[in-house]
Amino acid sequence: MSSAAVNGLAGAGGGIIAQIITYPLQTVNTRQQTERSAKKKKASGAAIANTSTLFQMLQLFQTEGWGGLYSGLKPSLIGTAASQGIYYYFYQILKNKVEDLAVARGKKGLGDGTVGMLSWLGIAAVAGSINVLLTNPIWVLVTRMQTHTQAEKKIVESKKELLLKDVARANSIEVSILKDRLYKLDSEKPRPYGTIQAVREVYRESGIRGFWKGLIPTLIMVCNPSIQFMIYETLAKRLRSKRSGKELPKKNLTAMEVFLLGAIAKLGATVVTYPLLVVKSRLQAKQEIGRNVMSRYTGTIDAIIKMIRYEGLHGFYKGMGTKIVQSVFAASVLFMIKEELSSVVMAVGAPILSCSSRLGHLHFLLTDGGQTKYCTVKIFTEVDLVVLGEGGRVT
Repeated sequence: MSSAAVNGLAGAGGGIIAQIITYPLQTVNTRQQTERSAKKKKASGAAIANTSTLFQMLQLFQTEGWGGLYSGLKPSLIGTAASQGIYYYFYQILKNKVEDLAVARGKKGLGDGTVGMLSWLGIAAVAGSINVLLTNPIWVLVTRMQTHTQAEKKIVESKKELLLKDVARANSIEVSILKDRLYKLDSEKPRPYGTIQAVREVYRESGIRGFWKGLIPTLIMVCNPSIQFMIYETLAKRLRSKRSGKELPKKNLTAMEVFLLGAIAKLGATVVTYPLLVVKSRLQAKQEIGRNVMSRYTGTIDAIIKMIRYEGLHGFYKGMGTKIVQSVFAASVLFMIKEELSSVVMAVGAPILSCSSRLGHLHFLLTDGGQTKYCTVKIFTEVDLVVLGEGGRVT
């Protein structure tokens, strides 16, 4: 199996596990990003306390249960597997070519034979752009599903405000009719909303183009993984170079070292690109929330202008604390699992037959030279390898 394919599969596996673990944080963060609030309104101390991530997670669980915390998980897992697989596959292909080119240039005396910072940045940017173009429709659906209940509540609140205004200036007969409408609004139950409903809604609103909403800020956000991988590869390179002169069994990084480097890299990238993430989420979420013009955007520039006008710069950093926790932890887990899976498969040099996880371990079967090999990846320890003989007995 080629190194590019190994990295693609390992990236997909790590991404799925990280996504499942941190998905409730991602759901809360998306709702925080898409929540509109005028900059003139000053929140009280109690209101500020009630906007904490933990409070919102508990509130979401109480009102919507596990289904609310994991709304959109299925398409999200598909998107994560596709995104990580595509990204790491093309990243590894480009990385191999650039490293070969650097070595060739070094032999000619045109460099030291290593890849520089700008090259890492370019590699990650190209791989990220390919990934965005292919997977953007999936993330539009995920955003819709994560924010559907929130959007429906806003629509109901807007309708109630209009009805209350009508009640104030209506006669006795009209008041009775309007009160009946208010009662119906209060008693309405949320409609079932899954992937199919999200697809229909997006297509009904904007056609095929709707599935690529938020593409411009998302493409610009390619600099997030670019910065992330530039920091990660640079730190990893320096750490390996320091080890080269020491008496160590391997120059490879340990799982804990990869975890920490991944956390540092993701933290730096998230802080720089977060405003673009908020704009992207606003564009991909349901636009027609009531009649408030500040809630509807025609495009990226319109969203940025309205956010500055109605919410101020603070609007671009809503939910940033939640995102940092979610992104850093998810990226750390992803890097750690990817490196472990890659090292196992490349060491064995055999295709994977099956894979499962249990009690903090990843278990999978490989075939090599007619033999079946059973591998166990312990997240924070070394990899164990046993060879199964005829009939599946351990030898």
